[in-house]
Amino acid sequence: MTTGELALHQAHAVPPRGWLRWLTTTNHKDIGTMYLVFSLAMFFVGGLMILLVRAELFRPGLQLMEPELFNQLIGVHALVMIFMALMPAATGFANWMIPLMIGAPDMALPRLNNWSFWLLPPAATLLLMPFVLALFGVGTGAVGTGWTLYAPLSVQDGMGMDFAIFAIHLLGISSVMGSINIIVTILNLRAPGMTLMKLPLFAWGWLLTAFMLVAVIPVLAGAVTMLLTDRHFGTHFFNAGGGGDPILFQHLFWFFGHPEVYIVLFPVWGFTPHILSAFARKPVYGYRAQVYAFWVIGVLSVIVWGHHIMTSGLSTAGLLYFMYSTMAISLPLSVLFFCWIATLWRGAMTFEAPMLFALGMIVLFGVGGLTGLVLADAAADAQYHHSYFVVAHFHYTLFAGGIMGIMAGAYFWLPKMTGHLYSEKLAQWHFWLTAVAFNLTFLPQFFLGLAGMPRRIPDYALQFADFNWVSSVGAFFLGAAQLLFLVNVVKCIRGGPPAGDKPWEGAQGLEWTLPSPPPRHTFQTRPVGE
Repeated sequence: MTTGELALHQAHAVPPRGWLRWLTTTNHKDIGTMYLVFSLAMFFVGGLMILLVRAELFRPGLQLMEPELFNQLIGVHALVMIFMALMPAATGFANWMIPLMIGAPDMALPRLNNWSFWLLPPAATLLLMPFVLALFGVGTGAVGTGWTLYAPLSVQDGMGMDFAIFAIHLLGISSVMGSINIIVTILNLRAPGMTLMKLPLFAWGWLLTAFMLVAVIPVLAGAVTMLLTDRHFGTHFFNAGGGGDPILFQHLFWFFGHPEVYIVLFPVWGFTPHILSAFARKPVYGYRAQVYAFWVIGVLSVIVWGHHIMTSGLSTAGLLYFMYSTMAISLPLSVLFFCWIATLWRGAMTFEAPMLFALGMIVLFGVGGLTGLVLADAAADAQYHHSYFVVAHFHYTLFAGGIMGIMAGAYFWLPKMTGHLYSEKLAQWHFWLTAVAFNLTFLPQFFLGLAGMPRRIPDYALQFADFNWVSSVGAFFLGAAQLLFLVNVVKCIRGGPPAGDKPWEGAQGLEWTLPSPPPRHTFQTRPVGE
């Protein structure tokens, strides 16, 4: 390194102060922090929306809002939770931890990394702005079609639909940019000696996630662009009256939508073995088996989309194909569950908050997986489709599997990121209240679905009143429990007992060889891969 290059490097090591630091940063830790803070804020925004929905459903009759607003809150809640809470949280952990885990000095494309984050706030603004405009008499509110944006309703919806289409484009561009960055980083910046089959499982989970995002995001972008031209430029892709086919939109959407489930879950499944290994004080069991299972699930996830539209008139051959291919995903997923349980078997386990949330994720996500097998049955799906059974199933999948998994990762890595220990007592309260309130909220919805209550309705028959009351009470307890998480995170960031370089005795990996918090420029000399 020349004297001039050294001077530039040292100048770069001292970041600007204040808002300019966060606006211009290319440091992976700063960008990871921004992703995580944005995700946490959107988690509470989306949660507030669904609490308004559950307040409306507290008892029969219209209580608080008109059906149009009810539909808008449900649709925007889902878009916010998936695209602006879960995915940015997983990307935040990727930015923070993958360079530390693989011995890289930073992400491979730091300026691209900055852009991939700064597209998110404008996207959130576009998605939420129609609510504000409606207060001033402009437009009819946000997108009211549910998160699936089904035609022909989405062709006829108000201008909130246009805002949502442009927000989805920005979110998609952000995801593809972030994915390319992660792929290049993992493939090109690994420490010497770290072959692909020595990668941490979290890096493997994200590598598969990134490839899947690059594969399916363009399909969603094409679908919503075709929708935009149907709305404003006289095309008829999804308009049956003009020779189009609304079912085509469903195929395009779910070609993206089903892999999206695994896009959200793969990062969680990647770091779950690290947490189980640390608190069972045992090596990860079945490393290669888990890597191969990731690949099989990733491939299967893009060829089973039709199980979401089994009631749309698919042929018998199509129904049978999608039923059996969907059920086939349970085989590699069973491999993951077996490896997780084997990692715990006869381990010297302790039950700190990361372990509790990881175990809670495994148990409750298991319920989501088993009910997914029920919905994959073409004959049974005719009864369950568009009912509250589906709502319960995907919340056991995405809240228990996704959000509780993200919280396990947050508690696991927060001491490393901040250099401080969080309050274990608050974290334990957070877990148990979350686990109880979650089941109180969503378990009754299985029974509502079995009894025939359709989803996305603001009013319902008296026969559904008791279970809806229980579900609404549980939802408010669940929302309140998350305030403990917020308090704990803020307290940890502001200060607390020193974490030490390795706060968890059984934790393994390059990231635990670094100080807590790690220095801004992590590795002065490249480590040797394990």
